[in-house]
Amino acid sequence: MQPVHLLTPEEVRALYHQGEEAVVAAYAELVVVIRGLEGRVQDLEDQQAKNSQNSHKPPASDGLQKPKPHGLRTSSGKHVGAQPGHPGHTLAAVAEPDHIVVHPVVACQGCHAGLAAVAVDSYARRQVFDLPPVRVEVTEHQAEIKQCPQCGQVNTAAFPADVTQPVQYGPALKAQMVYFNAYHHIPVARTGELLADLYGAALGDGTIVAASAEVAAQIAPVTTASKTYLAQTPAAVGFDETGVRVAKKLHWIHVASTAQVTYLEVNAHRGRKAHDQIGILPTRRGWTLHDDYPSYYRYTQAHHAACNAHHLRELLFLLERYPQPWIEPLLQLLLEIKAQVAAAKQAGHTALPPDQLAAFERRYRELVEQGCQANPLVAPAPGAPRRGRPKQSPARNLLDRLHHHERAVLAFMYDFNVPFDNNQAERDLRMVKLKQKVSGGFRTTDGAQCFCRIRSYVATARKNGQSVLAALRLALLGTPFRPACLPSQAASPPE
Repeated sequence: MQPVHLLTPEEVRALYHQGEEAVVAAYAELVVVIRGLEGRVQDLEDQQAKNSQNSHKPPASDGLQKPKPHGLRTSSGKHVGAQPGHPGHTLAAVAEPDHIVVHPVVACQGCHAGLAAVAVDSYARRQVFDLPPVRVEVTEHQAEIKQCPQCGQVNTAAFPADVTQPVQYGPALKAQMVYFNAYHHIPVARTGELLADLYGAALGDGTIVAASAEVAAQIAPVTTASKTYLAQTPAAVGFDETGVRVAKKLHWIHVASTAQVTYLEVNAHRGRKAHDQIGILPTRRGWTLHDDYPSYYRYTQAHHAACNAHHLRELLFLLERYPQPWIEPLLQLLLEIKAQVAAAKQAGHTALPPDQLAAFERRYRELVEQGCQANPLVAPAPGAPRRGRPKQSPARNLLDRLHHHERAVLAFMYDFNVPFDNNQAERDLRMVKLKQKVSGGFRTTDGAQCFCRIRSYVATARKNGQSVLAALRLALLGTPFRPACLPSQAASPPE
């Protein structure tokens, strides 16, 4: 922005002598400048006021000054800590320990008489749970070679299917390489150092990267089947995306997920071009849960549901920065509908009564209309370029979405199978942000794709109650875990 020219006292006197019209024109120019500066200050103050509780910013962006929690959640009345009936995980003695170490009584503590030959009355017992010394074991496979005495044919026994090299690492150790590096986000060099400290195995960086690539190749049929399932399932599927650096350029990691399946894919684009290339959204017909990013609504064949956690945060922001009478009642209405749906589910119902639905719709529309009247559309300024619509206030932007996408906002009220928010997809992306925080980004596209495939597989395994380490070992053995909900044959989503 160019610096504003401030009139000198001499210039002000000259304007005064030029007459009233010159002074009014100069004042009008000054008003335009002041209004522009006011808008910039307002935008900067709004940006400074945003945090993880009243906007889409992640909690990590709050820094050390954590915002004061807002009262969206009411107290349950339960005390802090484990609740009655919780099974607990207290360490308990076992009946048959692996080792027993006897500590003898040699002499009397009172008179110092020798007790080595005296019979033992009983034992006081204490048990220590610990790990034995662990080291890498080397198993040599020897295939017999025999010459047939009848025909002279030389015969060599077959090696196991997973023993393919003269010297190699086994699936258990390679699974731990991937477990620490791809699942717990420990950098490659530190993963090698960790395994060397634990097992005395000196591993090169290339070995760990190759183990991840091997897992990614073995699980490809499972992740492809996951994509097919997410494109076709009638269950509500959550979609979201987050930006990452790949080869020093901005890319986006997209997620599609349900309670049983997670699928991640990296793409150079964020919007419709990425969705078309990934191939899940273009074929979906069921509930599609997401935020209000416009590219999602372009797939008109899907049933859209909006994430109300985003709406609640935006309403909180408006309540703090632009308080108006309609904001808090609308926020409380969404929470009230959510509570009524939860109560109906608990009572075994599959829908709200028609009169209750109608009452909620009426109250919702009245509050949105009240907000629209309090925040009318801003008309284009005289002489302003006609490209795009004029900039609107934060309140008006939210109200437009609440009005135009009413059915998506209230989808959870109409169909109990639709979640109130998109937290499932956001949780699936959380580990991507942790990876980004540790590593800063990905050096290559192949590395980003490998990470997304492994993360999809292990997240799906966890959702289905599987051990991540065991699932990785199964993948290296050529039999990756496959949830029962996936189609039996991996196929690309239909066109």
